[in-house]
Amino acid sequence: MTEASEHDGATPERGGQVAGWGGGGSGGRGPGSGRGAAPAPRSAPRVRLVDVAREAGLSKTTVSAALNGTGRLSPEVREKARETARRMGYRPNATARQLRAGRARLIGYVVGELADTPWTFLESPYFARLTGATAATALARGYAVVLLPAGSLQSEWAALPLDAVVVADPVADDRIVEDLLAARIPVFSDRSVEGRPGAHWVDVDAADAVGQVLDHFHAQGARRPVLVVPDSTTRFHREVDAAHRAWCAARGLPELTVRAAEPGNGPVIQAVETALGTGPDRPDALLLVAEASPPLVLDAARRHGYDVPGDLLLVCVSEDETAVHTQPPVTTLSLRPDAVAEAGIAHLIAVLEEGLEETGGALVPVRLEVRGSSVRASPA
Repeated sequence: MTEASEHDGATPERGGQVAGWGGGGSGGRGPGSGRGAAPAPRSAPRVRLVDVAREAGLSKTTVSAALNGTGRLSPEVREKARETARRMGYRPNATARQLRAGRARLIGYVVGELADTPWTFLESPYFARLTGATAATALARGYAVVLLPAGSLQSEWAALPLDAVVVADPVADDRIVEDLLAARIPVFSDRSVEGRPGAHWVDVDAADAVGQVLDHFHAQGARRPVLVVPDSTTRFHREVDAAHRAWCAARGLPELTVRAAEPGNGPVIQAVETALGTGPDRPDALLLVAEASPPLVLDAARRHGYDVPGDLLLVCVSEDETAVHTQPPVTTLSLRPDAVAEAGIAHLIAVLEEGLEETGGALVPVRLEVRGSSVRASPA
């Protein structure tokens, strides 16, 4: 297949009848169809590469090179071809492109963390950013993202021509990674898949992230930091637990941990209130790893009689932009979902298009945005 054939509309759309919402697509002569009935509308003919070339006054080969970004063309000629194609509504022949490339250019996307409520992940600022960045970065490289529910059964995706699947934060008992690898579909996930044939990873260093926050608390005089973490089996949350435990043990400080039973503002704020507690041994710092609205976290602290940051230092693992606008502004630990998506798609392209065979991955550094909620005027 030549370069130009991808664009030439070799499999034009058929000019069939258009079925409406009312089920009128059978084409029969039912009630109301008489001799005076208007003919059924037909699909507009597909604009072909030769049509664009004729309109632009250029050769078919030149237009093909301009649209593919190849050839030695002047900027003026390339722009003329592209603008003519855009104005005429020209689209490359997807079937020809797939046959030539040997792939459908579709990437599956699953969030394993929220398997019990599979379509709620977009309510999370982190997963909303990660999903949007993954889709935008993939589209810029010519791939479309297909959203799949967490805990997907093989029957739900086996018939889709997926070139690869991104599994964000898989839980320990989620079989989708195993099923995808068995089906010879490349998997891109976190470091829990490290070393498995056909699996690749991009992750953040959870131990470093926890260490940055706890060291910051310690420098501000905190000696009883409490961790609020989801009751989750993802690799990230297990590593957060382990890093917190090791940090407290190394300094002889009490290990204070509360788990949020479910995701969402309600259950997480309830866990925060449990962590803040009452009595003489109340915590003096809070690291909130379970996602919740920063203004709601501040409200919970104040209900329990805390001044932030005077009595309680606060850091939230969050991508929620409201953190900047609270009083005081809330310190956040960003897991940098945009950077994770960019690194992941770059690795995916290297595997699918550049022939990278070695399994492997990359660590993306986190970013601690220090604001007023975790800084005391004069450390104790």
